[in-house]
Amino acid sequence: MSSRVRAHSPAEGASAESSSPGPKKSDMCEGCRSLAVGHPGYISHDKETSIKYVSHQHPNHPQLFSIVRQACVRSLSCEVCPGREGPIFFGDEQHGFVFSHTFFIKDSLARGFQRWYSIIAIMMDRIYLINSWPFLLGKIRGIIDELQGKALKVFEAEQFGCPQRAQRMNTAFTPFLHQRNGNAARSLTSLTSDDNLWACLHTSFAWLLKACGSRLTEKLLEGAPTEDTLVQMEKLADLEEESEGWDNSGAEEEEKGPVLPEGTEGRELAKCPTGASSLSDCGNWQSRKLSVFKSLRHMRQVLGAPYFRMLAWHVLMGNQVIWKSRDVDLVQSAFEVLRTMLPVGCVRIIPYSSQYEEAYRCNFLGLSPHVQIPAHVLASEFVVIVEVHTATRSMLHPVGCEDDQSLSKYEFVVTSGSPVAADRVGPTILNKIEAALTNQNLSVDVVDQCLVCLKEEWMNKVKVLFKFTKVDSRPKEDTQKLLSVLGASEEDNVKLLKFWMTGLSKTYKSHLMSTVRSPTASESRN
Repeated sequence: MSSRVRAHSPAEGASAESSSPGPKKSDMCEGCRSLAVGHPGYISHDKETSIKYVSHQHPNHPQLFSIVRQACVRSLSCEVCPGREGPIFFGDEQHGFVFSHTFFIKDSLARGFQRWYSIIAIMMDRIYLINSWPFLLGKIRGIIDELQGKALKVFEAEQFGCPQRAQRMNTAFTPFLHQRNGNAARSLTSLTSDDNLWACLHTSFAWLLKACGSRLTEKLLEGAPTEDTLVQMEKLADLEEESEGWDNSGAEEEEKGPVLPEGTEGRELAKCPTGASSLSDCGNWQSRKLSVFKSLRHMRQVLGAPYFRMLAWHVLMGNQVIWKSRDVDLVQSAFEVLRTMLPVGCVRIIPYSSQYEEAYRCNFLGLSPHVQIPAHVLASEFVVIVEVHTATRSMLHPVGCEDDQSLSKYEFVVTSGSPVAADRVGPTILNKIEAALTNQNLSVDVVDQCLVCLKEEWMNKVKVLFKFTKVDSRPKEDTQKLLSVLGASEEDNVKLLKFWMTGLSKTYKSHLMSTVRSPTASESRN
């Protein structure tokens, strides 16, 4: 057992025997009783997962007692494997599914000098139990071998001191009932001569349950690819075609020398070519260094809730987000975190530039501090600017927050021509994102999965709206009704859907258009 899991007998379990649905103590012989009379049972605490493993004579829950009792009776009576010893599987959805391994224990006082036992594992999930079969079989077989080895030593010692076979031969004509008189079934502790047997079995079974539960994990098997996957595949295909074109014209280019893309004179191209700004994946700039911002929750803690809400609102609306800082890694880390709120097709990044780029070229733009931003951009309601200054105070963040030590020297100022009002409702997805970020019971990984589900949910609404407006060309009144049905009739939600519509994959758009133009589709619509 792991050192994190410790077995002991809880005092609160002492009264469990009285409320147990099992047989009364007076009705139980020594062979039917596992723990001694008044024994509170065993319990192991797994501090890592906050799970408790309890061992007792009978389950306290009546329904569970019925399931376990039926499984025990079936494993030792009607459900028998060839040879009588070995693993079997049985059960149903109502009473659970059972893995049972039957075996014999040597007993010098029993008929045939052996008693029949079984170790069972009950689950309501049939597939999970079947997948756990090889693991359970090997581990339970090891427990059985140890039990049989201990019992064999006791059996041989008893036979050596008082052979039972000769004694039974001398009383062969004694009536059977008289022969059995006073020879009650012996407990497993007596058969193995191990007073700590049930404590050892408890720790073994507790480890078995923990290990069996952690060895298999469920994975989501997707059907049709998501929009993000389709867009990434299309961009990868475009990159491959572009690289093939460069390979074919390589000889000519060697003679002419390198030719820069149009309008790139004087720019910093070391980080990423401006011509590739339309791609969400720009070389390997994302993985150059460990992220400064660890997650959206971390960024919200650093910027503060009001600044983060303003920034997130502009990101979701498709407005241009400009970060000005000397620290290139900080800017790139910020973009890596913020882009997770948008579909892949809506992300256009220029990681770092020495001059301002128009909003139609990118919605994420990194600039050095000395770059002058046009006045009309500064006053625009469709732009948000994050300026990173050197902090005037020695420490802006609490001491002890290791994640914020690298950011303690910075001060962040978020401005926009149209700041988001504190009482503004905002898009629905933003409110749900903030609710997930503020819920401390959710880990960062869980928040990431929530974000994936939210994006896919709203991309499905985008698909419906695209088909309704662009393909079917429905009137404006019908569109308003559709938005109400989708739960997106508010102004911010409508703007978000229209922006996210630009992120739909070419594959999806062409599929819809080809379906509408086909003769069968026209007939069905008529």
